[in-house]
Amino acid sequence: MINRHSYLEQLSTAVQRSPVTALLGPRQCGKTTLARMFGEDQDTVYFDLESQPDLIRLQNPELMLGSLKGIAVLDEIQEKPDLFKVLRVLVDRPTNRTRFLILGSASPDIIKNASESLAGRLEFVELSGFALQEINAESEQELWLRGGFPRSFLADSDEDSMAWLEGFIRTFLERDIPHLGISIHSAAMRRFWTMLAHYHGQSWNASELGRAMGLSDKTMRSYLDILTGTFMIRQLQPWHENIGKRQVKAPKIYFRDSGILHKLLGLPDYHTLLGHPRVGASWEGFALEQTLLTIKPAQAFFWSTYSGAELDLFFLHKGRRYGIEFKFNEAPAVTKSMRTALETLNLDHLWIIYPGRQSYPFQDKISILPVRDLPAIRDQLIQN
Repeated sequence: MINRHSYLEQLSTAVQRSPVTALLGPRQCGKTTLARMFGEDQDTVYFDLESQPDLIRLQNPELMLGSLKGIAVLDEIQEKPDLFKVLRVLVDRPTNRTRFLILGSASPDIIKNASESLAGRLEFVELSGFALQEINAESEQELWLRGGFPRSFLADSDEDSMAWLEGFIRTFLERDIPHLGISIHSAAMRRFWTMLAHYHGQSWNASELGRAMGLSDKTMRSYLDILTGTFMIRQLQPWHENIGKRQVKAPKIYFRDSGILHKLLGLPDYHTLLGHPRVGASWEGFALEQTLLTIKPAQAFFWSTYSGAELDLFFLHKGRRYGIEFKFNEAPAVTKSMRTALETLNLDHLWIIYPGRQSYPFQDKISILPVRDLPAIRDQLIQN
């Protein structure tokens, strides 16, 4: 079993600190398994809101949940959104002895309802698929190819992994999206999602996609927002610096799971992936996601000017400015664009992340680092 110790620590801290903790993430990313692992050594009562017997137990939720102590886990909370108000009543009681852990497949409505009903009482923990730091070093290529969904990554073969991903995509389009109350033809959304795979790592252009699909910019925007709200797509927002140059204002689009990206691009194995024109963009998006999972910045941006200067990732930490570039190259070099970003954004440090094996300082304020060694950035930020 993959060790998800860091997430267990996050859950433990959140549950101790807040009366309600929401563990969110896409379906099949391991929320239920993690919650059961967390509750193994504690006084825990588990409710599956997709289970009819558990729904019967919760016919009078205030009475049932109010009688508990310890930890109550409510899995698939989106099935009973009325429970948010019940939880607010319960946690506000002076006699309340229960901590609530609610699990939900990623949905904008869950976040909205939870935030509004449980303001000041709730803490969010976002669960992703497996990260580099959770797997063996020799499995790095498999994680990139197959993505981090447990059943995809742990499949017996690449063929089995791609078969699972196809089933996941179909279920997501045909069941999960309609279940959110969104009426969109699954074939149209799949076509959009597939087209978006070819824009992975590029700036969002609703007009271009709309022309290709014969649909309006507004419709394209709504499709993108659905995939973003369900944690399938990351919209990396631009940073605007007070300079004279024109800067890019549209977000960059990234697939959060590389396995889904590769399935939609028709890349069934590592050899095919390496020969694809988008292999560099695929790896850079994979490295970006691994970076964000590791360092967890409060906010993250990219920076780009129309004159050609750009920075893949920009973030602030304790008032200091940091930048990261991702290069699918065994011998990355510092480019003119990087130097421009370093000077224009007044970066305290710039890291170049690459798929090699050795870390080394390149020059003052610039270091080159393998993607496997991303925790070194986190440790350096903690020390600063």
